[in-house]
Amino acid sequence: MTDTFELTHELRLLEAVIFASGEPVTTAMLARQVGEDVNVLELLGDLKKHYETRGVTLIETDGAWSFRTAPDLSPYMKITRQPRRKLPRAAAEVLAIIAYHQPVTRADIESIRGVDTSRGTLDILLELGWIRPGKRRDTPGRPLTWFTTPDFLSHFNLESLRDLPGLDELKAAGLLDARPVMSNLPRESDNEPDAEIPDEDNDFVAWVSDETEPVPEQGAEE
Repeated sequence: MTDTFELTHELRLLEAVIFASGEPVTTAMLARQVGEDVNVLELLGDLKKHYETRGVTLIETDGAWSFRTAPDLSPYMKITRQPRRKLPRAAAEVLAIIAYHQPVTRADIESIRGVDTSRGTLDILLELGWIRPGKRRDTPGRPLTWFTTPDFLSHFNLESLRDLPGLDELKAAGLLDARPVMSNLPRESDNEPDAEIPDEDNDFVAWVSDETEPVPEQGAEE
């Protein structure tokens, strides 16, 4: 089988299911996905041969299928683990504002949030690689503007900023109520202790926070 091998819809579906699963997928489960009238074992054999010379291979273990690193590449692979914690509320709020209003200055962010934004909050997002400074605005003081980065899009599985959820999507998902997005946020200073966003909060900030892992420990804020 060569690289010009054409993957059919059924083969692509099998590939997607096995790739997305965190555990090996049984042949019976795969058969239910593609339909009982399809010869699943034959398709899996084709898919296995297709991956024989690639960086990952398709492996069967006791009737279950999974993708594994090619054996000859194993010595080059290592697992890096990072401590996990939720993104602080202040940083999640700032990230949401930058994502939806970019380019924005620190003063713009503070105007929307209604509280001062410490440098430490921006430092967290900078260290994660989710925001970057842009051009200085041609206003008194020439403040920096802020944008999100491709790493931000990648982490939240967005192809572009156009894929950010709109108001209707946020309301349908229960992440936004009828009030303005930022109107029901607490008005504490960034310098108060970090707090996780309660599950009952209904805004984009909760959506960002729930998906934000891993995150390094926060440094001291100004």
